[in-house]
Amino acid sequence: MPIPVNYTKPVRVSAKESAYLQLQQWIIDGTLQPEEKLVDTDLAQALSLSRTPIREALQLLEVQGFVEMFPGKATRVTNVKKDDLKNLLPPLAVLQALAAELAIPNLDEDTFNLLEETNERFIKAIDSQDGFSALKIDQEFHQIIVDTAQNPYIHTMLGSLQSHVRRQFFHHSLMLTKSSYDEHVQIIQTLKEKDPEKVTQLMKSNWIRTIEELTTEKSF
Repeated sequence: MPIPVNYTKPVRVSAKESAYLQLQQWIIDGTLQPEEKLVDTDLAQALSLSRTPIREALQLLEVQGFVEMFPGKATRVTNVKKDDLKNLLPPLAVLQALAAELAIPNLDEDTFNLLEETNERFIKAIDSQDGFSALKIDQEFHQIIVDTAQNPYIHTMLGSLQSHVRRQFFHHSLMLTKSSYDEHVQIIQTLKEKDPEKVTQLMKSNWIRTIEELTTEKSF
């Protein structure tokens, strides 16, 4: 099991959370491959932690569907199922739409400036065919709206869904397109107009179109 040595460690978190965040990231980006066996002693050494927080982190990852634990036998990274993308994006679309509606009363000029700046970085990544950066920046764009909604339950549920979506994108080398940028522009304008019905429709269509593009492109 090749484990990276040089990596950015999360700061100001517990040992369990540090282990959880790092292992989740390695599973999402493919550093830890599907069906790869995970040995807690090796992981503990790589992360400079004891085995206890590693085991606790693996239990959390099992609950989220990233690993499978077979007591007394082995712990493995779960497979990436192609059909999961079609199951992940619809609820993601609904929750993102709800977050946008709830965010409207809390939006200010600074937030709009941040959304616009983030979207400009997004289109630069698209134009450069930097799919990795485009995906991360797209998530930043939507996360700004989610954070502004100030609903911890939506925040938690979306965090879980987005982790699995990112894994799908990395595993299948999926690419976002300029259409997403154009829709972001419309979303920002509609938020400025404080139109909850229209922004809900735009947020849903943004993700539904993404499903259609990606499933057609990769023949899901």
